[in-house]
Amino acid sequence: MNQESKEEIKENQLSKDDLKLLNSKTGLNVLFRNEKVNLKKVIDDIRYENELKDLQTELIKLQTWVIKNNQKAVILFEGRDVAGKGGAIRRITEYLNPRHFKVVALDIPTSDEKNQWFFQRYIGQLPKPGEIVFFDRSWYNRAVVEPVNGFCREKEYKIFMSQVNGFEKMIIQSDIYLIKFYFSITRQEQAKRFHEIQNNPLKRWKLSPVDEKAQELWDDYTFYKKAMFKHTDTEYSPWIIIDANKKTNARLKAIRHILKTIPYK
Repeated sequence: MNQESKEEIKENQLSKDDLKLLNSKTGLNVLFRNEKVNLKKVIDDIRYENELKDLQTELIKLQTWVIKNNQKAVILFEGRDVAGKGGAIRRITEYLNPRHFKVVALDIPTSDEKNQWFFQRYIGQLPKPGEIVFFDRSWYNRAVVEPVNGFCREKEYKIFMSQVNGFEKMIIQSDIYLIKFYFSITRQEQAKRFHEIQNNPLKRWKLSPVDEKAQELWDDYTFYKKAMFKHTDTEYSPWIIIDANKKTNARLKAIRHILKTIPYK
């Protein structure tokens, strides 16, 4: 037996706990949905799905507490294109009562909205009592995406930066829980994900002209991202930066932080 074969056997040796995971309903589902079986990856996937299910159960308890006590929560998801924001939101909301949460992903502002106070259309999306609102990108578009792509003037950018901390303080003082996530990925990981989407006809629609320029404008995004963190990472409204190179880890970390931050009972 050669060394390579020995290493392969050693790599696939399973503990009693691993065998128990594989023999579970979740384990069998994960095992048989993969054409090429990598036992280490299968075990990791089972552990992820089991922990995700436990955390989703806690999220239901959290939502129940929010509803019963007329609480309000706003959770922002920011990050570079294809960082996994939408996937994380889907896992968080998968089993929640849809009558008591909403996901907000605003489109390009209308001509009327462009002439309003910038925060006005976001105010209309804030939660009513007993509701959680998830923003898949938020007012922080003006901090990074808009200046990088020339969608706002320098004056508009500066006005936003001078007002955003006060705006968030008003939200928090109005008894709304505010959590700000930034999903961080490397340039190489972003390029890899773009390539996978471009080669998947079911996902190709996700790529926009802005996405297509993301790699080219990487350094510009970095410049404005750093400025955003420096100015808006406040004691009362801090940024939670999550390493999102591995999507499953990022989702679990985000859920754990929500459960830790909102004092549900």
